Amino acid sequence: MERKLKIAFVCVHNSCRSQIAEALGKKFMGNRYDFYSCGTELKPQINQDAVGLMKDMYQIDMEQDQYSKLVQDILQVDIAISMGCNVTCPYIGKDFDDYWNLDDPTGKSDDEFIKVIQEIEKRIKMLEGMVI
Repeated sequence: MERKLKIAFVCVHNSCRSQIAEALGKKFMGNRYDFYSCGTELKPQINQDAVGLMKDMYQIDMEQDQYSKLVQDILQVDIAISMGCNVTCPYIGKDFDDYWNLDDPTGKSDDEFIKVIQEIEKRIKMLEGMVI
């Protein structure tokens, strides 16, 4: 059996966009890739607005098997994607393969969250054709 590529989504807090990407990656492309998320700072819980919307939109309970992780807590990855740090992105032991530059919807309306979630879904599905 062929080894799955490991893809990590990285942002500072690992509590919202990167967690959404990990969950959607597992849902839509988990048969092809192993997905992780991480950050440079820990948060005590995943963003609760993201948790609620992901349950409503995809029936995914991110709190079931996801949690905030530091960069050093994840395995060495093949592909690293920056979610858009709005600051200098952390170095994770390799250069980033892609920069998604997504605005952080934390503290914004559900409509803003939904736009970001839908954009992440679109980009996850585009990974199908990604060549390393």
